[in-house]
Amino acid sequence: MKKSLLALGVLGAFAGAANAQSSVTLYGILDAGITYVNNESTPGGTTGSKNIKFSNGNQQGNRWGLKGAEDLGGGLKAIFVLENGFRIGDGNLAQGGREFGRQAYVGLSSATAGTLTLGRQYDSVVDFVGPLASGSQWATFSGAHPFDNDNLNNSFRINNSVKYTTANYSGFSASALYGFSNQANTGGGTGFANNRAWSLGAGYANGPLTLGVGYLYLGTPGANNTGAAGNDFGSFATNLNGITATDKAQIVAAGGSYAFGPATVGLVYSHSKYDFVANAGSFKFDNAEINAKYMLTPALQLGAAYTYTWSKATSNGVVLPAGSLSPKYHQVNLGLDYWLSKRTDTYLVGLWQHANNDAGQAQLNGQPFSANKNQFAVTAGVRHKF
Repeated sequence: MKKSLLALGVLGAFAGAANAQSSVTLYGILDAGITYVNNESTPGGTTGSKNIKFSNGNQQGNRWGLKGAEDLGGGLKAIFVLENGFRIGDGNLAQGGREFGRQAYVGLSSATAGTLTLGRQYDSVVDFVGPLASGSQWATFSGAHPFDNDNLNNSFRINNSVKYTTANYSGFSASALYGFSNQANTGGGTGFANNRAWSLGAGYANGPLTLGVGYLYLGTPGANNTGAAGNDFGSFATNLNGITATDKAQIVAAGGSYAFGPATVGLVYSHSKYDFVANAGSFKFDNAEINAKYMLTPALQLGAAYTYTWSKATSNGVVLPAGSLSPKYHQVNLGLDYWLSKRTDTYLVGLWQHANNDAGQAQLNGQPFSANKNQFAVTAGVRHKF
């Protein structure tokens, strides 16, 4: 149960400003477990060994946040969200050490006109297609598509962004986002485009059917970053899911799910393209996932998913070794989730990935590379929401 700040003495300063037309809520998620990985390569990458380790933020990233709303009359509300991400294992901040690295925005919301928000926010691919993939539902972050190349597991956010989301029309909604570079045009007229982003998406959710589609464009990510945490002025940080030296990136994704009583079946497809600087080549990924979940009892869920990823890398030798590669990946996710209460659950997830064709090594998302073409991981943990 979420708790109003009015009940928290440590934040009692808010009490004088609160009234029947406004509210501020404290919420959060704590998620931690133990992970076994059968093969993690040594720094040289030639040999591998097993590892049993503490893991956190498996099903959902650890967080605490404040969200509030003030009734302005006429159906209009002022809203805000400040959401901090952290690692429960050592207590350190996540998202590059940002105080509110997960989300930070303020805006206006109307039940009929939609919502306009400004700040650090999620793009439309994350909003509409991400919830349909197994990696962001029950399969842990390592169950995401290889390298989370399509960001369906929400590896990054968009800074300095303005976002509009329509009202819900009988289950249909849409959104548009623009992230500013905050840089003036240089003599060549390119500054305004350095490190900007834009995104479009739409979704439909009504009864047993859920559909989503989204597009994201990132221009020269990291081109005008400053500061220790990076991304102070541009819309996006330098390291793009491990793919550096990127001139621009584009992601398009679509998915859907349908519930049959206690069973839900889903399909997700995404295409990601990373163009390297100086016309040095590109990296393309296509991901196709089929997933299903079944409520064995009202408190016990079984999940299963299969993802096939085919990709192509071309380079003139500036970023990658010259030539062309076509890595392919097969991945199977299996998971059990048991709810002890409405706010607390335990989970057990097993993942297997096989790298095929000329993909040298397997690598489940967020894990070190395997020393061979296969990698297997099992995570057991507990999650609590407040």
